[in-house]
Parts: sequence; C-alpha cells; structure tokens
Amino acid sequence: MDAIKRIHEFDRFGSILGLERMKLLLKKLNHPEKELRVIHVAGTNGKGSVCQYLYRALLENGYQTGLFISPFIEKFHERIQFDGAYITDEELQTYTEQVVAKTEEMVAEGFDSPTEFEVVTAIALLYFAKKKADPVILEVGLGGRGDSTNIVEKPLVSIITSISYDHMQQLGNTLAEIAGEKAGIIKPGVPVVSNVAEQEAAAVIAKTAYENGCVLHDAAKLKYNLRRTSAAGSTLDLHIYGTDYADVRISMAGKHQAENAKTALTALEILRKQGIIKVSRDRLYKGIALAKQPGRFETVQENPRIILDGAHNEAGAGALREAAASCFPGQKILLVTGILADKDIEAVTDELRQITKDFIVTEPDNPRKLPADELAQILSRKGARCRIAANAEEAFRIAVNTENMDVIIFAGSLYLIGKIRELCK
Repeated sequence: MDAIKRIHEFDRFGSILGLERMKLLLKKLNHPEKELRVIHVAGTNGKGSVCQYLYRALLENGYQTGLFISPFIEKFHERIQFDGAYITDEELQTYTEQVVAKTEEMVAEGFDSPTEFEVVTAIALLYFAKKKADPVILEVGLGGRGDSTNIVEKPLVSIITSISYDHMQQLGNTLAEIAGEKAGIIKPGVPVVSNVAEQEAAAVIAKTAYENGCVLHDAAKLKYNLRRTSAAGSTLDLHIYGTDYADVRISMAGKHQAENAKTALTALEILRKQGIIKVSRDRLYKGIALAKQPGRFETVQENPRIILDGAHNEAGAGALREAAASCFPGQKILLVTGILADKDIEAVTDELRQITKDFIVTEPDNPRKLPADELAQILSRKGARCRIAANAEEAFRIAVNTENMDVIIFAGSLYLIGKIRELCK
C-alpha cells in the first residue's frame, strides 16, 4: 500500500526522542491533539494489555473510543483503531497524505524531518480528531518524556503500568533513571495511576506526581484474589477505593494479566468517580472479559497447543515463565525462540531456560536479530537442548512435527510472533 510505503520512508531518520519536531508538525496540522480527551499509558511491560482492557470496557459502554498502539503484530492498521475497527486503507491514505505534506513543508523551511513514529502518531491524532473519538487511548512508544505521544498537554489520566530494564541505551541504566523517563508523561494536576512494585522506581514516580500537584493512585498496593487461572484466562476479586469488583473474568492468561486488569480497572474507577465516564457494571465486566492482546500468552492452535508470547525482555520472559508454570504444570514444553541482539540476552535466556530444556532456536526477520547459532550457544551453556532453524517457517515446521510435546511456545520477539501467527491461520 502506498501510504505504508511512504510512512516507512521516514525510518531513515531513526528513532530520536524529543518533542520539537512533533510540536511544529501538529501546529501545521492545526493541533488535532487539542480536540481530544486522552488516556495516556506508559510502562515497560503491560501497557498494550492495559490499553486493550480500557478500550474494550469503554467500547462496551457505548464510547466511540480511539486506540493508538505499537508495534503491530500482523497488519499495520492494528496501530490505529476507532470504535472497534482498524483504520481503513482509504483513511490511512488520506491522513498520510495530509501529514506528509506538512513534513515536506517543514523540511523545505529548513527544519528537521519528523521520524517514522512521529509521522504515525500525527496520522493517528488527526484521524481521531476528524472522527471525534472520545476518549482516545494513547500508548507510549518509547519511554515517555520525549515520546511523540507526550505532546498531549492535559490527559484525563496518566498511567504507568510497570518499570523494568529495557531500551537502556535511550532510557538509562537504573530503574530510577528509566522511571524518570516514563514519569515524563505526568502532567500538572492530572491524576496518576501507577502499578510499579520496584521501590526505587516507585519513589521516582511518587516524587514526580507530588511535584506536579497530582493525586497518585498506587495500584501496586491494591490486593486482589485470583480465584481461577488457566491458559484461557483468570477470574479475580478486588476492591478499588470503596468499590467491590467480584468475579471479574479476564481472557488473557497469567498473574501479570491480573495485574494489568487491576491497573485498567483502577483508572476506570477514578474516571467514573470523577464523573468523566459513565459505565454499567455488566458492560464493564463484558468489555474486560473480551479484551485480548495478540501475541501475549495467546493460544492460537490446539492439538498441539501453540502459545505465542512476545517475551522480549527480562520482565516479559519472567511473566511467561510464571504463566507457563501455573497453566501447564508437569507438561512437556517445546520453546521456539528468536531474539533481537540489543536485548539483555543473558537475562532473557535465564528466564526462558527455566520453562523447559527443549528449544528450537531461530532468527526474527529484523536487521537487529541475534544470529541463531549465537543464541543456541548461550542456551546450551545453560543446559538447554537446542535445534537451529533458519527462519520462522522452518522453525514452525520442525516444531509442529516434534513428537511427545504437550505445548509449543513461540517467544522472544514480536517480529517472530507475528510471522508464526500468520502461519497458524
């Protein structure tokens, strides 16, 4: 498609944090972001799932909600959604042409070109403004402070889902430094929902909220009872600021998804109490139950059972380990993995190796991929039995023809997961 090809041409400008280019671009587009009521979501892991819980809950309650997420799993259009549907080819073409025209003006005037992510963010904001989406859920791409989504001056609520090690070259080498970047989405007087358990990171978020005169709602301190859990999801009970949420069913598996649901419900409860949204309990429950995040402990096939999980950093791999242990105790698991070279390979493989000894090692279709033989050597040092596949197609073929395995898990990179998801159709 011409629009996507044109958008990808901006990839040559790299990934550069900062808001100056974005400010000028949106000024030229007559500030579509100022027409929107935004729920802003940052965090190392979990932000995509939290966005899905929020989106489905609001849709079920009749809101014409907009959703901006990244990255996509199979189709670019996943990144921009409105009222339960992806942006169409025609709409994407229309708004891409409008945004690109303004980027060309910027360059002609001697300014730096926006990056690819900035162009996509601008397309989404312009689209949502034209559609009169209300509210809009914006997922941060990288960090928070200098991310293009941080152009929004006064969101309804700022959400920080978790803090762990990832993208350290851009965000810092300590949890406090990373938290400082994520906390950059906190705006004066805007309520903050945080589900950050790590003390040093939580302290940074609390300090930033205090300095900005924000009420901080610490979801990490809210307890819940996980009543049932399986690969099909969980059921939980929780109490949020005077409101009982009993028998809440979620369709995403793992304890980490219960945490993500808690974060989303906390934000929704705050907005409800402030009179910003009106929701019925039945429709809220239905929306939470319908929420699914592709590629996050997702069952895509039975017999053999195939699970997809984009566990691309240490915390994500740890969540996968916990979910596999609780959902498949005593079962034989084959793990197919491919990882990008800029990740903390030792930490990720330490977690993955605790899931099983049996691996197929391959490479994601990305220039930043870690060579499969190097990954196999690392896992073998940790006691794993590894077979090497040249690409996702070969890895899939070997995996589904491996006998005596109860579960096959594909994990390690969303680029790998997206390809496997296509092959399962």
